[in-house]
Amino acid sequence: MSVGVAPALTVDVRDSIALITFDTPNSPVNTFAPAARAEFIAVLDRLEKDSSLKAAVLFSGKPDVWIAGADVEELMSLPTAPDAERLSQMGHALMDRVERLRAPLIAAIQGACLGGGLELALACAYRIAADTPKTVLALPEVNLGLIPGAGGTQRLPRTVGLQQALDMILRGGNVRGRKALSTALVDELVHPAILREIALARAQAFAAGRPPVRRKPKGAAAQRLLLEANPVGRAVIFRQAREQIRAKTHGNYPAPIAAIEAVAAGYSGNGYETEARLFGTCAVSDVSKNLVYIFFAQNALKKSEPGAPIKKIAVLGTGFMGAGIASVAVQQNIDVRFKDTEYGRVLKGLAAVRGVIKERLTRKQITRQQFDDMMSLAQGTIAYTGFGNVQVVIEAVFESLEVKHAVLKEVEAVVPPTTIYASNTSTIPIAKIADASRDRSHVIGMHFFSPVAKMPLLEVIVTPQTDPAVTSTVRALGQRLGKTVIVVHDSPGFYVNRILAPYINEAGRMLDEGAAVDAIDRALVAFGFPVGPITLIDEVGLDIAGESGKIMSASFGARLTPSTSLERVIAAGRLGRKNRKGFYLYDDAGEKKGVDSSVYALLPTGAQRSTIPDDDIQQRAVLAMVNEAVRCLEDGVISSARDGDIGAVMGFGFPPFRGGPFRYIDHLGADAVVKKLEELNDRYAPRFAPTELLVEHARKKLPFTTLK
Repeated sequence: MSVGVAPALTVDVRDSIALITFDTPNSPVNTFAPAARAEFIAVLDRLEKDSSLKAAVLFSGKPDVWIAGADVEELMSLPTAPDAERLSQMGHALMDRVERLRAPLIAAIQGACLGGGLELALACAYRIAADTPKTVLALPEVNLGLIPGAGGTQRLPRTVGLQQALDMILRGGNVRGRKALSTALVDELVHPAILREIALARAQAFAAGRPPVRRKPKGAAAQRLLLEANPVGRAVIFRQAREQIRAKTHGNYPAPIAAIEAVAAGYSGNGYETEARLFGTCAVSDVSKNLVYIFFAQNALKKSEPGAPIKKIAVLGTGFMGAGIASVAVQQNIDVRFKDTEYGRVLKGLAAVRGVIKERLTRKQITRQQFDDMMSLAQGTIAYTGFGNVQVVIEAVFESLEVKHAVLKEVEAVVPPTTIYASNTSTIPIAKIADASRDRSHVIGMHFFSPVAKMPLLEVIVTPQTDPAVTSTVRALGQRLGKTVIVVHDSPGFYVNRILAPYINEAGRMLDEGAAVDAIDRALVAFGFPVGPITLIDEVGLDIAGESGKIMSASFGARLTPSTSLERVIAAGRLGRKNRKGFYLYDDAGEKKGVDSSVYALLPTGAQRSTIPDDDIQQRAVLAMVNEAVRCLEDGVISSARDGDIGAVMGFGFPPFRGGPFRYIDHLGADAVVKKLEELNDRYAPRFAPTELLVEHARKKLPFTTLK
């Protein structure tokens, strides 16, 4: 018989086995929102009270998600740490009920099993996973500034061992089916076509009193358990974990350390109590609120955009950027006409595409058949044959307006009038590129970030002439390529590079004043950037930074004039990592070593270095960037503070725990930011004059952002 239990959960009873399906209406995912949690409790009540039920299986009605975890909105509504602690305690009580059920519960996992979903699976009597690329298991709470709060820090180490558990909890990354099987995170891995059949058979075995044998870690995983079996071995593991986290986070992210403490407490008898307390502390922290803000903003930007469906594109230029674009396109089942001027370049580009996809095959994220299918979609050419039915052309050729004009004219001679022409440029205004077009309304910018396969952001750049339908189509294409897309209005440097300019320039000004290269970088890494500004321009290429600086200076005048130090180093032929000669030394493999002390001879103060306090370095570089971000909003380059925060965080690594430039202003208070900018401008006019919009927000005490 089939009995409707609640809108999200249904139960079908078959031969004393309860087959439970979790399928939240009108949602792409299942989460333990308050209503769903109440429904699940009702199901547990039935399993405990109905003596005719001997076992149960939990399935998902979603094709790609089992359970995605807790309801993040509920977490963010908790006003105090004790409130969050009580929610964690409720989670503990719920999972304890699952673990002690009279009718054992089997987790039949297909799709993403995340956070609270995995914590539930860990409490189940048995776990079976479907062997598909979509099946991933993870405790990603640290990515939101949280720790697992429903017993994950306690059950996971008991299941997979301490080292594997710490790795999962501290990285927050996905574990795929075969690794989950080898570490005993799941007990069986089966073809998705027989998941239901096998799960029912295992439930029948439980019902008959012959429960299947739980899997135990084997091989290297089993050997690690020997080290973890004694207090001395565990102490070594915990010490190393703390040291690695502190070196990586510089103390800016409290959740990983809290997670380690919760796991460690599990070995002294008060693990659940410690987990709940630390979960409460993390849940109401500023770091967590900022990371959740980024989470919501990113999800909002990922909502599907209406646009013409794209089946075939062309990528012009088979270099590093072109190959990256082609590689992400074929992974989304898009035909790519991959063109360059010489066969050698085309073959090199195709090899680069192959390398990106081969990495996914090696990591078992795709099958061999999927790999072959993807590679078959990239067709290399040195001619424009096959362009007659191309819907979007993405141009990634040399950064020269003359070259781009020539290529645009060639393309328009062979493609239909409806074809969209998108330039992947980081410096040249789209309107100038469009000047050579027969139809400016079909020219748009797609600014990818390097490396394309890994960087999550895409700037879609529009001009006043761009057709809105073209914008919608390109935005939808960017989302299909797996990118978080922000739409930016055409302006020199667009958004990301424009706000980077004052940041880089201010670092250069401090070099002019005698600050040490590594002192500047250390101060800004301590602030939270992944690398310092001097390292960044060495990585990007001093020649590219120099060209960008010229454009910014020509467009915006003294405020964005490059430093003397940067100009002199570029003039000396130093390009950074690419020619192993920049501000830093590089070995034969191109790995960065220490500062190249010979570079100081090129700088205004020579080898004589002076000390600038870290706080001054941070305020000057960061507030210059923040002020420019507000000016971009004021000028209409970006349409919202949310887009500005996402662009900065995902485009070049503005510290996520600070939430982005606008969120950072809200944290400090616009009035405090204006006051500091005015103080700096008294010393360094006109670089720090606060923008009018910032002054207005300070005067009216208006925030730039909201949590969602």
